[in-house]
Amino acid sequence: MKNDDEEEMHIYDYTVQKVNGTTVDLGSLKGKVLLIVNTATKCGFAPQFTGLEDLHKKYADQGLVVMGFPSGQFAGQELDDSEEILEICKVNFGVTFDIFKKIDVNGKTADPLFVFLRKKTKGLFGNSIKWNFTKFLIDRQGNSIKRFAPAVTPDKLEGDIIRLLSID
Repeated sequence: MKNDDEEEMHIYDYTVQKVNGTTVDLGSLKGKVLLIVNTATKCGFAPQFTGLEDLHKKYADQGLVVMGFPSGQFAGQELDDSEEILEICKVNFGVTFDIFKKIDVNGKTADPLFVFLRKKTKGLFGNSIKWNFTKFLIDRQGNSIKRFAPAVTPDKLEGDIIRLLSID
């Protein structure tokens, strides 16, 4: 990852870490449509995991990559243990898309990827993330296209996803 001026950073310059410790270079996802979501298993929006999984199953073969990033920054609605988070996602919601290590999405300890996403797609009240299940949709060229509020359910993103995947 570059340490130069952040304005020159691109989403493909970032790396993220899966629960098992494996590092994923986002550059390896060039040409894919990315749906990046900050998640929390104890949140009232947690049933959205099912909708995210539905999108993953329906469009992964066409190039959609759904990525879940647990965060406990909102009312402590996430467990501390990333392995336990992953297990809950699999057992309770049938999640097969990648869940990454628990991170912060706001503040001085925010994961660099989320600092980047917040700057590229400002929300209704500025660039900070206001709650769990904020969604970022990235096109095949790595451009941050849209930011969706937590209350926007995954099925409401399907039209945008289809457009970015160029599926007729």
